Amino acid sequence: MTQQAHPSTPHPATAPQPGVRIDVWLWAARFFKTRSLAKHAIETGKVEVGGQRAKASRAVHVGDAMTVVRGEERFELVVRGLSDTRGPAPVAQALYEESVESKERR
Repeated sequence: MTQQAHPSTPHPATAPQPGVRIDVWLWAARFFKTRSLAKHAIETGKVEVGGQRAKASRAVHVGDAMTVVRGEERFELVVRGLSDTRGPAPVAQALYEESVESKERR
């Protein structure tokens, strides 16, 4: 007898990709010292994902394009990794890739 896949088991290509709340990710990536500061920046429209204003509960995924305004600085980046814990700066910097234009403006 042949074994059939269980109908409720999603195919890996169609399974939802894991994500991390954007406020937690911004804190883990060291853009903000606290999660509440990250949440405040999101609520005041200083964070966009894919050109759309973000909400604090929105999940970010690897490959998402993001704009973060912090004071006079504007960061344009692509998410390269996910984390919900804050680690050392080198680990945090590996979570994103900043565009060349963004680096040149600062």
